[in-house]
Amino acid sequence: PLAVGALAFATERLVLRRIGYDPEATIVATIGLLFVIQQLALTVFGAEAKPVAAPFTYRIVFPWFGYSGYKLFVVAASAAVLLVAWWIMARTRIGLIMRVTQFDREMAQAFGIRVGHVYAAVFAAGAAIAALAAVLLVPIQQAHYLMGLDPLLMSFIVVIIGGLGSIRGSVIAALVIGMADGIVSVFFRPTLASILATLLVAFVLVLRPQGLFGDRKSTRLNSSHT
Repeated sequence: PLAVGALAFATERLVLRRIGYDPEATIVATIGLLFVIQQLALTVFGAEAKPVAAPFTYRIVFPWFGYSGYKLFVVAASAAVLLVAWWIMARTRIGLIMRVTQFDREMAQAFGIRVGHVYAAVFAAGAAIAALAAVLLVPIQQAHYLMGLDPLLMSFIVVIIGGLGSIRGSVIAALVIGMADGIVSVFFRPTLASILATLLVAFVLVLRPQGLFGDRKSTRLNSSHT
């Protein structure tokens, strides 16, 4: 996670800042960097998926079924990271600075906030958290150079449905989509679950572009100051 965070920090300094955070250019630049990293991983580690052993294999047995202790640990670790992120955003001066920068860049600059440093730090922190999620996920799945595509797509779906900038919306959307995906995958096919999620995103974008819990005003501010 620290190495990925450092790489993201360098990317923000060398690429994103130079293109002025233009939305279209940012999407193209980050997707291009994703392809470069994927091809490097393919060249170095090969195309075959490699299993990674979990740090512990304890299994919790309930009267009616058993469950992997490591998966429960991943759930608990994810909840802990979420709570820490919420506490930082809602209860600390650093979180206040990030929220001010998000809502009004010019106002933040007027108060002496180094907006460029805030962008770089948040981008690096987000990449480090994503890398931590990958570390937790690898023992459940397998290490593969394309293993990040499905979580990436799911994260976009969660953010779009929950609302940009809304932690509450993202949590609720993640729980609903995760449970629906699991149920549909068990009784039908995983492909159907992906199709339904994509259709749900389309409906949300048409009926409520800011997401279910997003603020239309903050969405416009993000678009105008990005």
